[in-house]
Amino acid sequence: MSDASFLDEFDRTTALSNAKTWMYLIQELDEPGKVDSLAATEYPFVVVEPNFTNKGQEDFDVGGMVEKLRFTPSGKRRLVIAYIDIGEAENYRSYWKNSWIEPTKSKTGEPSFLVAPDPDGWSGNFPILFWDNEWQSLWVGKAGFIQKLATFGFDGVYLDWVQGYAFEPVIKAAEEAGKNPAQEMVEFIRRIRRVGRKIIPDFLIIGQNAPELLIEAPDYAQVIDGAGFEDIWFGGLGDAAWDDPRGGDIPKDPQETEIMVKQATKFLEQDIPVFTIDYSLKPDVAAQVYRDSRSYGFVPLVSRVSLSRVTETPPPD
Repeated sequence: MSDASFLDEFDRTTALSNAKTWMYLIQELDEPGKVDSLAATEYPFVVVEPNFTNKGQEDFDVGGMVEKLRFTPSGKRRLVIAYIDIGEAENYRSYWKNSWIEPTKSKTGEPSFLVAPDPDGWSGNFPILFWDNEWQSLWVGKAGFIQKLATFGFDGVYLDWVQGYAFEPVIKAAEEAGKNPAQEMVEFIRRIRRVGRKIIPDFLIIGQNAPELLIEAPDYAQVIDGAGFEDIWFGGLGDAAWDDPRGGDIPKDPQETEIMVKQATKFLEQDIPVFTIDYSLKPDVAAQVYRDSRSYGFVPLVSRVSLSRVTETPPPD
């Protein structure tokens, strides 16, 4: 692993707030040339799959990837953020044991924190009871993934499925356990932040989606440094490949877009930068999304739902 201590002089929080563009690449990064293609860009902030958490890729040179991405070709320091899913278990991850049983729509799995299949069609993904001690220990326990990611030199983590607290089977299980799922999610993220900051003092936490969590648990603002929002204007179907036309251009209901924009703006009001990711294969649609997103003060990206290549619809000049 890399020694992250030499990075402490870099002001990550300011760098995140100053980022005007970003890139999100979380599939197929183990393919030859993929990391190099991302390193060759000038994006000041990138979210990447760390790979070593995937089955069969435990020996992936994650430290080498972080080093390649740390500076842009022009020599500017770049934020390198690790993508992790804290609200779903994924059967292709190294933590998934052979004894685990996948849940179905009518029956929970084993361990019992596996509650249902992914509602958006992503195969192998399963929403979980994220407050479970076994689950949390994978991330924040001794030698857990957060400690490893910080030690590898990642500047922070991008948390997917924060919205898991509002998933109906999770809500039902929380009620039965006498727990407040919104507050439990905030406390989990607080633990993630604490572990990361033991190694990197300004280790960044960026939560994706969960637009209403700031209302349901106001102290959410205290545990994140940025907020990401998917599909404000256009979405795509889960598991769609890069060239699959279903990988984008599915318009959101205008009323839903209005609500999402309103909720995302509340994060800006608390000085939390907002990063949007929409999905489209059409350059004219992408250009409109960039204009709309920026008009609200957000930092936009338009890609395709597979997030497997550096997008061909980069921000217009």
